[in-house]
Amino acid sequence: MSWGTELWDQFDNLDKHTQWGIDFLERYAKFVKERLDIEQNYAKQLRNLVKKYCPKRSKDEEPRFTSCLSFYSILNELNDYAGQREVVAEEMGHKVYGELMRYSQDLKAERKHHLQEGRKAQQYLDHCWKQMDNSKKKFERECKEAEKSQMSYEKLDNDINATKSEVEKAKSQFYLRTHMADESKNEYAAQLQNFNAEQWKHFNNAIPHIFKNLQDMDERRTVKLGETYRSFAEAERRVIPIVSKCLEGMVSAAKAVDERRDSAIVVESFKSGFEPPGDFPFEDFSQNLSRTGSDGTISNTPKGDRDGAPGPRPDPKHSMSKTKNKLWLFGKKPKAPSLEDFSHLPPEQRRKRLQQRIDELNKELQKEMDQRDALNKMKDVYEKNPQMGDPSSLQPKISETICNMEKLRSEIHKNETWLSEVEGKQSSRGDRRHSADNHHHTPQGRESPEGSYTEDTSQEHHTPHHRTSPPQPGQPNPDPHEFDDEFDDDDPLPVIGHCKALYSFDGQNEGTLVMAEDEVLYIIEEDKGDGWTRARKQSGEEGYVPTSYVEITMEKNCKGAVTYI
Repeated sequence: MSWGTELWDQFDNLDKHTQWGIDFLERYAKFVKERLDIEQNYAKQLRNLVKKYCPKRSKDEEPRFTSCLSFYSILNELNDYAGQREVVAEEMGHKVYGELMRYSQDLKAERKHHLQEGRKAQQYLDHCWKQMDNSKKKFERECKEAEKSQMSYEKLDNDINATKSEVEKAKSQFYLRTHMADESKNEYAAQLQNFNAEQWKHFNNAIPHIFKNLQDMDERRTVKLGETYRSFAEAERRVIPIVSKCLEGMVSAAKAVDERRDSAIVVESFKSGFEPPGDFPFEDFSQNLSRTGSDGTISNTPKGDRDGAPGPRPDPKHSMSKTKNKLWLFGKKPKAPSLEDFSHLPPEQRRKRLQQRIDELNKELQKEMDQRDALNKMKDVYEKNPQMGDPSSLQPKISETICNMEKLRSEIHKNETWLSEVEGKQSSRGDRRHSADNHHHTPQGRESPEGSYTEDTSQEHHTPHHRTSPPQPGQPNPDPHEFDDEFDDDDPLPVIGHCKALYSFDGQNEGTLVMAEDEVLYIIEEDKGDGWTRARKQSGEEGYVPTSYVEITMEKNCKGAVTYI
């Protein structure tokens, strides 16, 4: 249907309709603008949220737990999702809102042009109608004047009293008016014919053409709205695949959470490598009732071998001392730590830190080696092509690189030595623990006051009952590692015997006791199978002495002897 034929007389209504269409288009553009503002604010808030919960971290603070890694993966996916919301806002801004605003301006200009043409055509038709109407009124006036002149002529002509000159004058006036009426009639006929022709053109050519242009403009406005509706939806649909990948990434991150792995990381992070404390011994104060007169001299044969009973256990106070040192993190701290070799850390943590440092040094060494190789290649190129550069200018840099390599190798060797020391201690500790499980009465190692263990278990020995070849003075076989026993107990241990020094002992290690040859000492703790006996001087000083260096005599009915079950 055409507006030009169907709505030929609705110029004012079409004027209002086209104005409404442009207002509606601008209203939709305003809606799109508010929508893209919402998208931009949403994306901005999401990015701020991600930034808030994912702050910058140093290398040592990088998360290792799967739950933390999954959470940071979700934050990364959410950040990508925020980026897609920004893409949606950008698409809506350029392809919808911007396009609508430009088109609205074009529509306003085009509508104004068509309406001006319509008004001009209407004004021209009105002008033609006025000319026709004026000629019509003139013709009417001339006809009335002609009738009056005719009536005047006829009256004078019938009047016998009228003179001939009066009759001739009325007659000429009648002929003049009649002529003027005929001319007005012809002019009116011409103007009427012209107006009818212009009116036909107006309603059959000009107005249909103008209304057709307005109809085309309005239809194009409707099509443009449909296209922008589609672009509005396409801007959202184009990001759906990437948004779906973001959501899939979040689901994958959720599935990657592994509670067992997190638990293992906790163990790896906080495992000290120390051995749990042993059982507390049972103190049997009735031990003196079971002794006989033949037990005057101590036998170095383990008790379990003599009567089938369980082997001797460490003294309770001695065991408590070892326990406190072993768990120094919760009790007595070690001496001033040396941060360079991580000796202030527990064995397991120390091993990990040393291994980490060795890996970092190896990476640095590889970089220096690559730099050295590159400099050597450049030097060879300069030697073959002197115009490219002076080979001697590279020598200081090559020397510096080689020096750095030597320093790194020295550092790596030093850290590897510390690492092998830690691993050796852990290995010997595992062997001692396994042996202790099979032979609970034979302790396989001692701790140092710092909580470390002896490295070589082959140096631990037992004292036989009969010494066929006693050691020579000056060549003792004591364990060279430090003792961890403490002598700050409130109540001193009771004397259970005495001994005579067969050889002198310098007692250089911490926890040992210096003694001279033939010196008599008090026995306060028997040999537990590790080749050491705890003794006290007459001055009250206590410590360990090699069992093979003394001749021991146990007191009869002595108090303080302990039995372990």
